[in-house]
Amino acid sequence: MEKSLCMLAALIFLGGFLDAVFTNNPTTEINLLLNNKTTAECVTVQPQDHSSDRQTPTAAQTQLHTTAVRDTQLHKKNTSEEERKKEEKAELDCPPLGLESLRVDDSQIQASSYQRTGLGPHRGRLNIQSGIEDGDLYDGAWCAEYKDRHQWLEVDAIHLTLFTGVILQGRNSIWSWDWVHTYKVQLSNDSVSWKTCMNGTEEAIFEGNQNPETPVLGRLLVPTVARYIRINPQTWYFNGTVCLRAEILGCRVHDPADIYSSEQEFVSKDALDFRQHNYKDMRKLMKSVTEECPDITRIYTIGKSYTGLKLYVMEISDNPGKHELGEPEFRYVAGMHGNEALGRELVLNLMQYLCREYKKGNQRVVRLVSDTRIHLLPSMNPDGYEEAYKKGSELAGWADGRYSFEGIDMNHNFPDLNNIMWDAQEAAADTSKVSNHYIPIPEYYTQEDAMVAPETRAVISWMQDIPFVLSANLHGGELVVTYPFDCTRDWAPQEDTPTADNAFFRWLATVYASTNLVMSNPDRRLCHYEDFQAHNNIINGGAWHTVPGSMNDFSYLHTNCFEVTVELSCDKFPHVSELPVEWENNKESLLVYMEQVHRGIKGVVRDKMTKQGISDAVIKVEDHKHDIRSATDGDYWRLLNPGEYKVVVWAEGYFPSMRRCHVGTELRPTICDFTLTKTSLQRLKEVRAKGGKIPQDLQLRLRALRVRKLRASTKAINQRRESTRLLAARKA
Repeated sequence: MEKSLCMLAALIFLGGFLDAVFTNNPTTEINLLLNNKTTAECVTVQPQDHSSDRQTPTAAQTQLHTTAVRDTQLHKKNTSEEERKKEEKAELDCPPLGLESLRVDDSQIQASSYQRTGLGPHRGRLNIQSGIEDGDLYDGAWCAEYKDRHQWLEVDAIHLTLFTGVILQGRNSIWSWDWVHTYKVQLSNDSVSWKTCMNGTEEAIFEGNQNPETPVLGRLLVPTVARYIRINPQTWYFNGTVCLRAEILGCRVHDPADIYSSEQEFVSKDALDFRQHNYKDMRKLMKSVTEECPDITRIYTIGKSYTGLKLYVMEISDNPGKHELGEPEFRYVAGMHGNEALGRELVLNLMQYLCREYKKGNQRVVRLVSDTRIHLLPSMNPDGYEEAYKKGSELAGWADGRYSFEGIDMNHNFPDLNNIMWDAQEAAADTSKVSNHYIPIPEYYTQEDAMVAPETRAVISWMQDIPFVLSANLHGGELVVTYPFDCTRDWAPQEDTPTADNAFFRWLATVYASTNLVMSNPDRRLCHYEDFQAHNNIINGGAWHTVPGSMNDFSYLHTNCFEVTVELSCDKFPHVSELPVEWENNKESLLVYMEQVHRGIKGVVRDKMTKQGISDAVIKVEDHKHDIRSATDGDYWRLLNPGEYKVVVWAEGYFPSMRRCHVGTELRPTICDFTLTKTSLQRLKEVRAKGGKIPQDLQLRLRALRVRKLRASTKAINQRRESTRLLAARKA
């Protein structure tokens, strides 16, 4: 009761104080006391207008926040110096508002002027990319119509926000060079009255860019609370114009007067480790997962990066370390481009999720882990990630960390088997005799001096060692799922280039895209300039842009594995505050895509006599010009859409076998086992190789075979003689 009375008295006093402040002063400059420092020299608050029933909301908002901060400050007088420094750092480490991630809507961005729609304020987002042609609706920056110091780009944060910094970039274009050298920052609570941030007694001038692509952070000397922020360019590239892309850093301020301010930041119901993990932290997390779930997890390495960082893989299975007969192998690969960091974090989150849900008895996860051998490679390019990580999520730009330490783009670094196959088909009289699978790697690629990254070589060896059935590699910078072929025929820059399994690849891509919460949202904004929603957020890789030497194409042509590329987010390197949302956006997609490994047919190809599995048996599906092969133990998996299929299996030294297999719509494969009989010649070779006696049944079969051949040859001789006789008779 005592406490309630005290609170009531405080509220009465506060109300009187605020009324006095905002009725007696035409304009009030608020100095926020944070960490015993004056932290606002540039927020102007408009007074309450008593001539109208409408109260100025921004004034009340700032009022209440100011008092709340002061009250909070009274309780922090006794904090230690270390705690004070941590708090100060936290203020300076405010997250981005979300211009790059699209959390900031187009309607929240205004400008003094703009040259045309394609260079409007909505294009002034950090890292936004332009189309190939300048002059369309999707150019790579906001560009003012006039070249003077009265131009500005304005962002409405919607809520009161403690602004701490601005990140600036120039214009993305292959034809124009434009960027801002210096700028001022202005803030307001009503978008009418503005105050320029100060540096002592002078208006603060912030350093901008020296090139169009490198992001530059300008920290506000005094973190300031306001609702609106403006970037006011002062100087720019001498041969260019006023153009920029930006991100704003700011912490949302709780305000009791704002009915929306009490909304909680999104929190995932899965208590996972949502943060950016560098190499050291990644290893710790993976180790902690194996310690938590030792019975279903195993960590192994497939090689090292150029600088010696290990490529770690987490295996999740009910029998880790061993391939079980008939159990399909699945993989996720992330971090091929080191700066596309979201995939890395999602794969690490997936490890934790599968471990914990398996322990809880989640039937879906238990079934997935029990029936599938899952392999998770969170970082294929750890060197590139470390480079991007050191710069930070907002300052890595569009390309820093993309390439390997040697400057190799790994998604163009796999053997180009497409053109080897297409050239052979064009040269062959009968294209059916040209190999359409297990195409060997060309000799030049295996040489030591070949320009092949060690990371790429490691992944290729991994693919060859394990009979993967299905895979996806996770990228960033767009919202779309692409499927092979990625490389176009005749080197066309863009051309739909389908595989023999185009229908199933489209199904795989659709499964992921349709269950992704952002991709499936019909109201979402385009990331850059491509309207993938017109294609249901899936596209053939070649139809987007040609990529020779891609992992998708290599996986399809050199192994049994079907693979797609998932572009997870417009933002390649999301801020840590975005990670819980991104996990929820992708969780269902990650799970349902893994489950597709159980579609189609599977079985074991066995020797009729020994009952042993036959490796390298060719599984051919009628009307599908792409074959697969059985694994070491004779088991195979053929991904297929629902339908009735004629399947023929053959192996060297065996007679072929055919049967019809029906694939249903349920999420489980149809079992189609095959038993092959050795040819007599093969059995004879094996007996002779062992130096043994030829079995009687084989002797009889060989004798019958010789008689059959003799009869056939005798018949042929007689036919030729008869033809010769008739020809001679006609001439006579």
